Order: sequence, then structure tokens, then C-alpha cells
Amino acid sequence: MLLTAWSATRALLVLCVLRVLVVPGPDVTTDVSVIYQGWSQVLRTGTFPLDDVTWQYPPAAALPVLAPGLLPFLDYAAAFFVLALLTDAAVLWLLVRVGRRPGRSPAGAWAWTAGVPLLGPTAYARFDLLVTAVAVAALLVPRLRGPLIGLGALLKVWPVLLLAGVRDRAAWVSAGVAAAGLLAAFTVLVPGALAFLTFQRDRGTEVESLGALVFHAAAHFGWQGAVMMNYGSVEFVGPYVPLVSRAALALTLLGFAWLLVWRARARAFGPHTVADAAFAAVLLFITTSRVISPQYLLWPLGLAAVCLTLRSTRMRSAAHLVLAATAATFLEFPLAFSYVVHSEPLGVGLLVLRNGLLVAAATTACRALWRDTVPSRRRSPARV
Repeated sequence: MLLTAWSATRALLVLCVLRVLVVPGPDVTTDVSVIYQGWSQVLRTGTFPLDDVTWQYPPAAALPVLAPGLLPFLDYAAAFFVLALLTDAAVLWLLVRVGRRPGRSPAGAWAWTAGVPLLGPTAYARFDLLVTAVAVAALLVPRLRGPLIGLGALLKVWPVLLLAGVRDRAAWVSAGVAAAGLLAAFTVLVPGALAFLTFQRDRGTEVESLGALVFHAAAHFGWQGAVMMNYGSVEFVGPYVPLVSRAALALTLLGFAWLLVWRARARAFGPHTVADAAFAAVLLFITTSRVISPQYLLWPLGLAAVCLTLRSTRMRSAAHLVLAATAATFLEFPLAFSYVVHSEPLGVGLLVLRNGLLVAAATTACRALWRDTVPSRRRSPARV
């Protein structure tokens, strides 16, 4: 039953990214056939895209961009989609394998099977699927946890948050060594490995983020700003945008501060805590970010699947909210994206729904993590 469901839904995804079935809205595959392929041509010359501000990734991101070259008998886009399908299958295999162990559950494999197609063709048209696969493997294969987290951090930064609940010093050390080693190798061997650090200075607020709701509302009351393609995403630019962007950064820092307080006070660590903490940390990061691209939903989706393989997890409610948020994301992008860009009621309503579900998921996850791991204060006896 599981394999049948996975095969049927993935066949639909493949037909969509190959444009046999056309999903209304923007063509999400152009990032692969134009942007990724263009980057790969530059990377093959032995340098990073030094003059392309849309290259905003750590140096190991070059690996998935170059990976379609492993299938020279296919054109770049087709090879990318085949590799996405194989990566998807590898994650399912790992979830199924782990889910059969004592104390584990097949629910994680089912969540992954159902969740990925809820995002639509975007799931296969971005390299975030590969990064998510590395994160899933890091949580499910403890012996390789440190090196995989180090690799993930050099692919797209956010997998470093998987360390939030890790108490094993060896995993921290090996993650640091792996990340530092990869970074040093790229810096020495490939010019421009650190160029991405300077390509985000003047970014605005992406139209699908939580902070963007301020400008979607303000657009109906005379706000003199605009929506434009900026640094590779559709963003608001204009008055007060820097203020809202700084507020988003402040919220992210507050989220990290909460994680530090939680870690300092947590005492009851169980077999599920590492996965639960990683899931909560990533939700905090996504929800407070000034950019919430549709493919970002793959990150908590993969971690939710890992949590659900553990019968003792406290993240079931938050995981279900993430699945709902993933479905809402497909409705707002690509289906209703033109309504979002123009701040029309349908688009804004879907955005409120999706972002509301993310906020609810992050709040629920953090609350469950705190209650599960931080001992409650004893109440002093009442005085007579």
C-alpha cells in the first residue's frame, strides 16, 4: 500500500515537472533549466558565480547543482528530476527501514509519502530535497550524524540546527570538523567560495513571508512601495521594508535565544528529543525568516517524518500542522501566486492561512519540547 501510494504520487510529480501535466501558475521548472543549469556551466569552469547575486548558498551547494552531470545521457533538467526522484526514494527507504525497529513507527514513511506531493512540482524543482535528505539521514543514522550535519550546513546552513538537541560531544566535534574541512577545501580550490556572504545585503521582504503580511495590508491603504524580483525572489521594496526585515531578524534572534534557554534548562532527554528539538528549531527559523520560499516546507516536512518514526515523539500535532501548511503552500504557490503578488484577497487569505499554520506548528512544537524536557517548578505549599 505504501509503495503503491508513493509510486502513484511520484509519477504525477514527474509528469508535472516534465510539463506533460501543466500546473496552473508560474513554471517552477525554469529555476532548474535556466538558473541551475547556468550556475553549473559557470561551476564547471572552476569558479563560483562571482557576479551573480542570486547565488546565495554555501559552497557545497555546488554539488547538487553539478550532480546532473552524472547522467550525461539526459539533458540537464531531466537529469536533475531523475536525481530528485532517486533522492526521494532513498528517504522513503530509510524511513521504512527505521520505522520497522522496536519503538518505531511507519507513520514517518507515510508522512513523507503524503507530504512531498502536497507541495506540488516545486518539491522536485529545487535542490532542497537533497538537503532535506541529508538532514533526515543525519537524524536516523547516529554514527554519521556529525559529518552529515557538517555537510548539510555547507549545503544550505539550516541543517546546523539539528545540533540543538544533540548532547553527544563527538557529534558536535565531527560536525565542526566536517564543515571546516569542506569549507577550507572549497576556499582553497575554487575561487569565490565565500562570495555568497555579500549577496544578501540589500534584500527586501519576500512576498510570502510572515512580515510581508504587513505590506499586503498596507498596499490597500496607500503604501508607496512595490513588488519586484530582487536577489532571486519576489520581494517588497520601499518605505519601511528595511524596518520589517530588521524586525524579522530580531524575531529570529529571539527564537535562537529561546533555544539557548531551553537547552540550559532541559533535563529529561529521551530517544526522541534530538529529532523533536531539531524539528522545533527549524520551524522557529522558517517562521521568523524574512524569506519563506515554498521549497522551505520540505525542511520541516522531512524532520516531521523523522519525528513520526518515533512512537515517543511529542511532535505529532505540530507535524500534522506542517502537513496542512504544505498543502496550503501549494495553493498559494504556484496556483494563486499572481493573487499573492498583487495583494488580492484570495492570495492574502491563502498566505494568512499558510503562515498561520506555520506559526501554530512552531508554537505547538516549542511548547511540547519545553514541557517534555524542562522540569516544572515545584509550587511552594500554601500557607495556613
